[in-house]
Amino acid sequence: MQIAVTFRHMESSDALRSYAEEKLARVKKYIDEPIDAQVVLSVQKKINHRAEVTMVAKGLTMKSGENKDDMYAAIDSMVDKIERQLKRYKEKLKRHKGSDGIQRKVEKTVFAAPSVDDGDGNPEIIRSKSFFVKPMSVEEAVMQMDLLDKDFLVFTDDSSEEMHVVYRRKDGNYGLIVPQGS
Repeated sequence: MQIAVTFRHMESSDALRSYAEEKLARVKKYIDEPIDAQVVLSVQKKINHRAEVTMVAKGLTMKSGENKDDMYAAIDSMVDKIERQLKRYKEKLKRHKGSDGIQRKVEKTVFAAPSVDDGDGNPEIIRSKSFFVKPMSVEEAVMQMDLLDKDFLVFTDDSSEEMHVVYRRKDGNYGLIVPQGS
């Protein structure tokens, strides 16, 4: 397990670094694959201690962050939260075996707002990123979206092999966008 600890707006501390690494080592039992973890410890306004972690393991990305009055309490709370997410994910994996369907390549493009608003016909591209979309069930897509703390997720349905979008509605429920044939 690779763990990188970054300090923001505070002095670097070997004690905090080793504490965070020691606490995160206990989540290793939930994932067999190699894990990369990025931990960011920061202090805001001298009283708000924040601990954040982003973990990546074989196509699965999880994020967690906690604010507390004490950095050690923030680390404990952050690790507890990521551990609950991993337990829930592992339980759902036991109940559902996904298929090895076709992975599709998708490109994400971000346009500059003024170039779109002006209506000049040539929007300015700020960033473009290609990635593969893994086949999964709707339940697995919702779980992945929750783990990533995103508002929507594009995925390939494992039964129909079509691209779908699952999104979080303002009322807290989830929506599913399914393409219709022409």
